[in-house]
Amino acid sequence: MRPSFFYVYEPLHLLLYPPSYTSVSRFINPFTDYGFKQLFGAEANKDLLIDFLNQFLPDKHHITDLRYAQIEQLGANEIDRKAVLDLYCINQHGDRFIVELQKANGPTLRQVYFKDRSIFYSSFPIQEQGQVGDWNFKLASVYTVAVLDFSLTDTVDVVSTVQLKDQNNQVFYDKLTHIYMEMPKFTETEDQLETQADKWMYLFKHLPDLKDRPEQLREGIFHRLFESAEVANFDRADREKYEQSLKSYRDLKNVLSSAEMDGIESNRVSQKASNRASSWALSRASNRAIIRLQFALPEKHWPKVIQSLN
Repeated sequence: MRPSFFYVYEPLHLLLYPPSYTSVSRFINPFTDYGFKQLFGAEANKDLLIDFLNQFLPDKHHITDLRYAQIEQLGANEIDRKAVLDLYCINQHGDRFIVELQKANGPTLRQVYFKDRSIFYSSFPIQEQGQVGDWNFKLASVYTVAVLDFSLTDTVDVVSTVQLKDQNNQVFYDKLTHIYMEMPKFTETEDQLETQADKWMYLFKHLPDLKDRPEQLREGIFHRLFESAEVANFDRADREKYEQSLKSYRDLKNVLSSAEMDGIESNRVSQKASNRASSWALSRASNRAIIRLQFALPEKHWPKVIQSLN
């Protein structure tokens, strides 16, 4: 008797990315590349980006309108290194804004040379302002706004604003500003949200964990954000792009978690070996002490001395 065969047809994305791995929450994760650009990099969501940035800018640089600029920044010539930014935009006054989202994992892991990288990237919006011919070198302001899922500094501050200052702690140049938001340090609950800035940081940290829209976050701009962030509103193509981006994000966190655990285990083994070496050295030192004492003391005192050393 010939065996019977049954064919099960599954959508391709379910075969490539099983539901157990790509299960998604109701709302998008803004720390994925696709999620961040979906919420803030689309022309239709420009108002979300403007409201977010304005919470952390001085009044004189508040944005009323902006345009998205080319995210790939090239050097002065073809052999110079280039930079690819997450988001790059210019406001109504010509001020430049780099908006970056940076990932790592856990309180003990952070990006190596992130500060150097941040300064390097901010040099591109400065260089592009150069003009051919007679130019007085006047520059528009440049801001780097970075949302981090790791701790960059050892302070308790969630938001750090960095500018060039002199030896008297006076601002020397106010047209280059770096703003860093360290999300692991943000601990406010929904009931503790007092400012618009608090609400934005709460969403960055908790959006993918929310089951519903919090009462504190139902006003106009956040209503727009939740509409854009709801995965159920994605078409099939956008959902697959998001799932792939989410997979990459989870892979990165798993790799970094493994690296952190390996480091902890390595330190434990090293400490254990160090303890053994210390014990061995102490034992040798004790033996040497016993030998020296044997020559210095009468034989009747040796047992008491050996007992005290052990």
